[in-house]
Amino acid sequence: MKDVSSLFKSFLYAFKGFGWMITHERNFRIHLTCLTYMFYYLLRYDFFTVSRTEFAILLLASGLVIGGEMLNTGIEKADDSVSKERKHTIEVSKDVSAGAVLVFTIFAVLCGVSILWQPEAFELLFNHYAENPIYIVWFVLSVIVFTLFIFKFDFSKKKKGKDR
Repeated sequence: MKDVSSLFKSFLYAFKGFGWMITHERNFRIHLTCLTYMFYYLLRYDFFTVSRTEFAILLLASGLVIGGEMLNTGIEKADDSVSKERKHTIEVSKDVSAGAVLVFTIFAVLCGVSILWQPEAFELLFNHYAENPIYIVWFVLSVIVFTLFIFKFDFSKKKKGKDR
């Protein structure tokens, strides 16, 4: 029974870390917002032709970006706990981990573009919105909500130094 309890706790810690990322890391919220829009349009409408393999590639690329952002933040926080001084090795560690996220993101975008570059689908989507102006209103409202989520849903400034 102890094994089940420790397994359950490990999942709780993982979800706690994910929640911390949402409430403290702006770039993480940007990635989540982009992924939400992409997967919403893929799953809500049938304008885009995406095979199961292509969908799996999009999921994998998305997971690499999200996981990379989480690892980058973990490395940055660990480096900060060692020293707040501008040591060269800490600076390199942070820059390299941020660079890794950039590489993951660039290749995820390239995967997305190569799979989703379907001008006919975008035309159908545009026509759908043109025929249903209320959807434009909903889209604009969602952009406002997600913009607030990205830039105002940040608790790191409120609890300076109280991450744990």
